[in-house]
Amino acid sequence: MALRVAAYCIIVDDGKVLLSHWNEGGSNGWTLPGGGLDPYEDPRDAAVREVFEETGYRAELGELLGIDSHIVPAEQRFSGATEPLQALRIVYRARVVGGELTNELDGSTDEAAWFDLDEVRALKRVGLVEVGLRFAGIEL
Repeated sequence: MALRVAAYCIIVDDGKVLLSHWNEGGSNGWTLPGGGLDPYEDPRDAAVREVFEETGYRAELGELLGIDSHIVPAEQRFSGATEPLQALRIVYRARVVGGELTNELDGSTDEAAWFDLDEVRALKRVGLVEVGLRFAGIEL
């Protein structure tokens, strides 16, 4: 089984949540800003880096909200993978401390936007959004 460790952020401000639009391998949906760790990278550094790459915002991390383990069967993986993937997803609370909302170019996300929490239920989104919101004590 392959393993992927990634770090994500829940950023909520004035009743709105910041999401990134994941668009890769023919699949897409709104997700939490974040992504995979680079070799030797601390998860906290990865979360801050990924928020900046995907949204243009500089983030300051708060507490660790939780770690989620998700198994992706081999037949649901991209690029002809022959083994399942275990995704360990580390989720932090964060807040914006600078920068400007910007869409990522040439990455796995193609848009970033703020959504009212009551709008999130109607979005096409990945399961990580619910996981992160639940970790933060927010139910859809």
